[in-house]
Amino acid sequence: MSDAVQPTAAEVRAAAEAVKTALDRHLAAVERRSGEDDPAVYEAFNQLAAAAEAYDELLYDRYDEVTPFEIPGTEDALPPYTGPEEPNALSVLIRRDYAVAEPQRLLAQAQRVEAADYDEGADGEASGTVHGALGILFGEFEPDEIASRHKEFGLEEGDSTLWVTAADDQTDPGEWLEAPFEGVDPQRVVCRFDVSTVFDDDLDDEDGAGGTRRRLTVDSEGDIEDELDTDLDEDDLEPMDADR
Repeated sequence: MSDAVQPTAAEVRAAAEAVKTALDRHLAAVERRSGEDDPAVYEAFNQLAAAAEAYDELLYDRYDEVTPFEIPGTEDALPPYTGPEEPNALSVLIRRDYAVAEPQRLLAQAQRVEAADYDEGADGEASGTVHGALGILFGEFEPDEIASRHKEFGLEEGDSTLWVTAADDQTDPGEWLEAPFEGVDPQRVVCRFDVSTVFDDDLDDEDGAGGTRRRLTVDSEGDIEDELDTDLDEDDLEPMDADR
């Protein structure tokens, strides 16, 4: 970093004082907490984490030094669970990302499906483009089957996540279809499962095969439990019939 944009010694000192203040506030909130899920403690924790991260960055920029503290990433944390103790209904929110690694393979698979659907063979209009081929394949196969056979379809897996959220009652049919992912309350997440290659560094396995599955769940006392599990290799999956 150039001298022109380096933080001043006074700025680093001020950031250190902010950490001390945030630390005192966090301890005070813990001492006054009303229960395991006290929102004041949660807020004080986030403020302390932000202050510590800011100080660490300024310390490094000014003196090329770091602190010995590791602040948990807030992006992987769930707020305290405030949903019903015995949910009457559940919503399962799933996102899977893919890259179109082999467009020709994708097109060939779509053309096979299209040919099987028409006695006179495929017309090539829908299956002749990647956009159309994706519509054919995701209309023909269930998302779980595509996930287990993604290489057959010329796709490459990216990150994925699954959230199980609690609800008081099941929604009316068709009520949420226009905006299925709006209004998700993180405090009603019963458990969450993330798969990403960014978690590979957390494992001792040097092979690096596949992604890592991180399980974030809320225990009976509202605390977050974080577990890492390696994904199944393709050899562990039961072979599926390529023809529908």
